[in-house]
Amino acid sequence: MAAYAHVQTPVLDIAYLEWNPAGSRTAVLVHGWPDSPEGWIPVAERLSAEGYRVLCPALRGFGPTRFRHAETPRSGELAALGRDLLDFIDAMGLQHPTLVGHDWGARATANACGLRPGVAARLVLLSVGYGTNDPNQPLSLTQARNYWYHWYMATPRGAATVRNDRRAFTRMMWDTWSPGPWYTPAEFDEAARAFDNPDWADVVLHSYRHRWGHAPGDSAYDADNALLTPAPVLTVPTLVLHGGADACNQPATSEGKEGFFSSGYERRVLDRVGHFPQREAPQAVADAILKFCAKTDA
Repeated sequence: MAAYAHVQTPVLDIAYLEWNPAGSRTAVLVHGWPDSPEGWIPVAERLSAEGYRVLCPALRGFGPTRFRHAETPRSGELAALGRDLLDFIDAMGLQHPTLVGHDWGARATANACGLRPGVAARLVLLSVGYGTNDPNQPLSLTQARNYWYHWYMATPRGAATVRNDRRAFTRMMWDTWSPGPWYTPAEFDEAARAFDNPDWADVVLHSYRHRWGHAPGDSAYDADNALLTPAPVLTVPTLVLHGGADACNQPATSEGKEGFFSSGYERRVLDRVGHFPQREAPQAVADAILKFCAKTDA
């Protein structure tokens, strides 16, 4: 089991994994749902071998990360994820890191850049199309079908499943979002330990309910939500990596987003890769990140 370090922010005690603390540049890799920081290990090892200090924080409600105060609402709203990441960057004293995010982590990293332009040297988004936080966004019937689990979690039956049968529920996502077989039972078990966090169910249920307007947000993030709605143009060089076989977010959901980025934008579709590129094709993901960093350094 990987050894976590911890840092305190105003809201959280954030657990994180770290490689190469003396690295000359920093990359922050943020996991998604349903996953854990350990999913980044092969990519992190490759980046650290190339001279990067690599940090992989556990999101609120995941792994050893904990809320500092019992009275804090267990919000999963997307603005909160972005603010948490900014708090982590501040607490760690990071200067212009490369931000890399998958799924929820992609939303966190993009929102952090939207809330604080200039915070990152570059941005890499995996498996998510930017500008899809709006509950009124256009949604194809195929994508609505893919989001069955969103609608299910809005019901009492879905809430009970999240609370009482979380491993079977999340394993279904792993089994259906990518061409299989692509993972070992040990890999899933390692990730699923992050779902034993006592706040996981509350954060997950609130996240999916809030993003479609089925639950109120935490008023602490009203100002952040106002800045993020509609989605702002981002001023950071950005790379999007999307699996061509992603059965959660169709590759089409990340098409045509160039207008949201003012400092350079690239998009690459990874053939025969599903929703978890950093797990399914870690060397291809690491290669793409390193190539993009070298290009944007030039």
